[in-house]
Amino acid sequence: MDPALLREREAFKKRALATPVVENKKKKEVTEDETKKKPKAPPKSTAVAPRIDATNYKHMSGSSQYKFGVLAKIVKHLKTLHQDGADHALTLEDILDETNQLDVGMKISQWLRTEALASNPKIEVTSDGRYMFKPPYRIRDRKGLLKLLRQTDLKGFGGILLDDIQESLPNHEKILKILDKDIVYITRPIDKKKILFYNDKTAHMPIDEEFQKLWRSVAVDGIDDNKIEEYLEKQGIRSMQDTSLKVMPKVNLKRKAAAKKRTFKKPRDNEHLKEILQEYE
Repeated sequence: MDPALLREREAFKKRALATPVVENKKKKEVTEDETKKKPKAPPKSTAVAPRIDATNYKHMSGSSQYKFGVLAKIVKHLKTLHQDGADHALTLEDILDETNQLDVGMKISQWLRTEALASNPKIEVTSDGRYMFKPPYRIRDRKGLLKLLRQTDLKGFGGILLDDIQESLPNHEKILKILDKDIVYITRPIDKKKILFYNDKTAHMPIDEEFQKLWRSVAVDGIDDNKIEEYLEKQGIRSMQDTSLKVMPKVNLKRKAAAKKRTFKKPRDNEHLKEILQEYE
């Protein structure tokens, strides 16, 4: 081999060894291994926790549904006791015992005592910290119901829902059957609920059968008062006007003060001319 080529080859090796070389392959491999070993953090959830409410406790899960379920059993039990004729209040421990709920925790018991039972419109809290059902009306017997219906009719308040009477009156089925002739039942067309009215027998009057037939033959379903008034005007019948009570203006009943007589006052500065003025008079 040519010695010149050998010398050039040796010189190239020396230059290659003299120049520093940076290797990044191992570092890249290390970083890739480290990233594989590191566990990925779970994504943060932005969902808002459901709001606790007594109206939607059936759709909740976990402790919220259980908590409001305990409250619902308590209200139902106190209502049943009232409708059976019981008029005594119970402690929270007695209520939980009678409803077979003694296994509730201290947290739920504290919530019932401080928040749920005190703010529930169906429960009344006595002065000694006991609980009883709070009915819509304070009636206990047949006389109380008849008096309530009579007073409601006299004051012009209309009728009372049958559901409220059933909640308020113990043994309501028996009493309503006895007072069947003194009560008028009307079914409300909107929600098909029954309303009780006092049957005032003094307002009964005989009505001619022919007039009754004419009255029932006229269908006014779905017609408002304005359309009825227009129809009557076309038939030559004018509806009553100004049927509301007129408010009379207030009259001032205060007496006017009597007018005082005016007296002529003589000037005080001319006292020294008094004698001269009398001579000219």
